[in-house]
Amino acid sequence: MHMDAMTPREIVAELDRYIVGQAEAKRMVAIAMRNRWRRRQLDPELREEIAPKNIIMIGPTGVGKTEIARRLAKLAQSPFYKVEATKFTEVGYVGRDVESMIRDLMEISVSLVTAEEEERVKGKAEQNAEERLLDLLLPKSGRLAKEEEPEEPSLQAWKAGEPIPAGPAPEDTSNVPGFAQEEEKKPSSTREKLRKLWRDGYLDDRRVEMEVSTQGPQMEIMAMPGMEELGFQFKDMMKNVFPQKKKRRTMRVKDAYEILVQEEAQRLVDMDKVTEQAKERVEQDGIIFIDEIDKIVSGSDNQKSGEVSREGVQRDLLPIVEGSTVNTKYGMVRTDHILFIAAGAFHVAKPSDLVPELQGRFPLRVELSPLDEEDFYRILTEPRNALTTQYVALLNTEEINVQFADDAIREIASFAARTNEETDNIGARRLYTIIEKVLTDLSFEAPEMQGQAVTVDAAYVREHLADVIEDRDLSRYIL
Repeated sequence: MHMDAMTPREIVAELDRYIVGQAEAKRMVAIAMRNRWRRRQLDPELREEIAPKNIIMIGPTGVGKTEIARRLAKLAQSPFYKVEATKFTEVGYVGRDVESMIRDLMEISVSLVTAEEEERVKGKAEQNAEERLLDLLLPKSGRLAKEEEPEEPSLQAWKAGEPIPAGPAPEDTSNVPGFAQEEEKKPSSTREKLRKLWRDGYLDDRRVEMEVSTQGPQMEIMAMPGMEELGFQFKDMMKNVFPQKKKRRTMRVKDAYEILVQEEAQRLVDMDKVTEQAKERVEQDGIIFIDEIDKIVSGSDNQKSGEVSREGVQRDLLPIVEGSTVNTKYGMVRTDHILFIAAGAFHVAKPSDLVPELQGRFPLRVELSPLDEEDFYRILTEPRNALTTQYVALLNTEEINVQFADDAIREIASFAARTNEETDNIGARRLYTIIEKVLTDLSFEAPEMQGQAVTVDAAYVREHLADVIEDRDLSRYIL
């Protein structure tokens, strides 16, 4: 079901399939997405007035802030861009300017729409590619004037993989699959027979010579920090100065077909229309996730001279979040209706330490709860892409049947919760380090253990974590 038609409850249910807990945050983003749909139903005059309600997510690392935003964008098929606030510097300092996030979002949107358009024209592109492929296999077929005698290649030779003789086709084509018994001399019939051979997969590994495009001289532009955009534009300009060159290459028929499909798809896609749609998508449906927003807050107690540009970044963010027009290589993009989701741990600083104007632009606040042992157990068992499922699938490629007993998952969850309490709390990311440690030996020896079944139970987990459990200092370093 397309996101537009989904109710907030359905959006939350969809997010629940991948993310454990954090119900309040899920409800908040679900409402934000539904409000976009509601806004689109209004008449244009009022629609223009309604600004998105931007969200600040507050919570420690590894509790699902980024994952919620990413899954949401995937559901909505919206252009989505995640960026660290710490990447930016105030205008006038060396570093990236905040407008670059809109340019990057626009690039993502163009790629997204191009891929959709190529998918839409795929059928037609495949038809055209097949015709061009047959032209390569039968250079003169079907293009001849009526009075010229066509030179048909030996279809026997095609099947046998021998070089194509220049003379007319042999008389007997009775034992080649798909061939009519009767003698036919028309070039079109040969073409159709070849088409059938190709579709039945007989020609996949034959070699064919074709022209492929190669890019002109590659120039690496050393752009000044903050001027990367100029570098990209200069590169685009040079592409037009040095047009693509054609080069003849011999390759398998199957590979040639793939290249031809790609070329035909690009030819059928109208890039002006793509750019227009991409711009519309960014302006109406774009989502920007600004992580580490708390790192650009200068707490009152740590006013160091070196941090002079932090507050400047907040002031530079203001116009973009409020709504302004950013110049990109695809034209001017308005940011008035882009949804901004900011996130940060806010250990030291508080959301109220942001400059007041920026606070006002993020009216919705939601706190994500730290994860406990029960959450870890659910994370390892419930989501469709649970870590245990991933490891079972990975080791299955070596033909090892791994099963996680319930008590093993409980043991891993409780150990993760304990380690997070005793050392830094890194949330669900702790599970990666622990499972990796438990399965290290198995992963290493997997190629020699083909066909075996391994059950990971609580004893197995304790045995492989024994050294880390005993030595507090070691667990601090290793996990």
